[in-house]
Amino acid sequence: MTAKTLLAIARPPACPKPVSLCRAFLRLGLASAVLCAGLVAGAADWPQYRGPGARGVDDTHALPTHWNIETGENLRWQASLPGLAHASPIVWGDRVYVATAVKAGKSDLKVGLYGDITPLEEKEVHQWRLLALDKATGKIIWNILGHEGVPRAKRHPKASPCNSTPATDGNRIVVLFGSEGLFCFDMAGKLAWQKDLGPMDSGFYLVPSAQWGFGSSPVIAEGKVLVLCDVLTNSFLAAYTLTDGKEVWRTARKDVPTWGTPTVVETPGRKQIAVNGWHSSGGYDFANGQNLWHLEGGGDVPVPTPLFAHGLIYLTSAHGRYAPMRAVRPEAAGDITPSDPGQTNSAIAWAHARRGNYMQSPIVVRDLLFGCTDAGMVTCFDAATGAVNYTQRLSTGGQGFTASPVSDGRHVYFTSEPGVVFALAAADKFSLVATNELHETCLATPAISDGTLFFRTREKLIAVGTGSGGPR
Repeated sequence: MTAKTLLAIARPPACPKPVSLCRAFLRLGLASAVLCAGLVAGAADWPQYRGPGARGVDDTHALPTHWNIETGENLRWQASLPGLAHASPIVWGDRVYVATAVKAGKSDLKVGLYGDITPLEEKEVHQWRLLALDKATGKIIWNILGHEGVPRAKRHPKASPCNSTPATDGNRIVVLFGSEGLFCFDMAGKLAWQKDLGPMDSGFYLVPSAQWGFGSSPVIAEGKVLVLCDVLTNSFLAAYTLTDGKEVWRTARKDVPTWGTPTVVETPGRKQIAVNGWHSSGGYDFANGQNLWHLEGGGDVPVPTPLFAHGLIYLTSAHGRYAPMRAVRPEAAGDITPSDPGQTNSAIAWAHARRGNYMQSPIVVRDLLFGCTDAGMVTCFDAATGAVNYTQRLSTGGQGFTASPVSDGRHVYFTSEPGVVFALAAADKFSLVATNELHETCLATPAISDGTLFFRTREKLIAVGTGSGGPR
């Protein structure tokens, strides 16, 4: 799920070996702020899926570990949102932006751990919309129609018609509405351009009729929009000019459908785009899309987004025989595939064959790597060496976990599908500090800005921060 987002796919059919245990990954990203079309994201901005560099971390302010939606404790505001979407909120300046898909009546959504892969076909007309809300109050400033029509693809019962998280550079906002196309708006909500990228058939490769919905999110870097479209046929990675949508380059890919978001990785002398995959995880030259290195094997339903931290690119996937978590050196070149996903070589610094993630993109907080399986098993790794510090289950209630974790540098927040948020100490010893209820299902990764957590739930956007004026 995209990507990123992430996406929401329920557990597919039984595998030769069930996915188990955990993993960990994510990137503390580049030390510098995100460069986008001449503007630099400020400390309070969260401009894409998982925020700057997709790190999932904002350590400038301490976040609350306890809140109560019913009494208003540490609740800044909550706002009703139309439609159904798992697209995560993003933040720029004093506004929060969310994408959604609206139809007449309430859309079906089935969460939890289950193996039903039968897709939903919705024949009703939908409106794919982009909303801007005031960050301080939750008031909707504008609500813009991007596209209207009957969905061109089916979706998984746990997915939504709008899974991809928007991205912004402070001048433009891009939204990938899956099969409905790529749309670019200015900051006032005026449509600047749009592109039809074709149907995004994100089906299970073993059962192609089981369409699950598109989930990779766009990324903006140096005035370019980066889009990863891994689908059943005609997959590609592409770059478009942010100002007018002109294609800069497009590189064909041969892989099964994936749902991760591309990650920009910059090191001395090399700038590349890292992507997740089963047949073809890899790095691509930022300037021209040329493949620099590739890695085959692992989990055959790749959802997590790659991340960059401590001079390593972390990749993880799950489902099927393997669920690897691997750390790749960014100077890798050519085919770096080992004979076994748990092996290392000159390009792979460390690896675990069966401690990877299925749905969630893990997170790096200082020198620790945290990850959580879709069944709620958290593993804490040493980010540099891969040594396991602990593995611990968050919940015994059979809750599913799809939203990726975020952190303020002090605690790591894991959100279950039923809307229970677990706050863990960002330490190498397991310590559950608090659990809090959102009172709605939640499959979207939260955003962080100015000491506030923004949760996108089934029907609301909820702002949680220290101190409040009571429930609104």
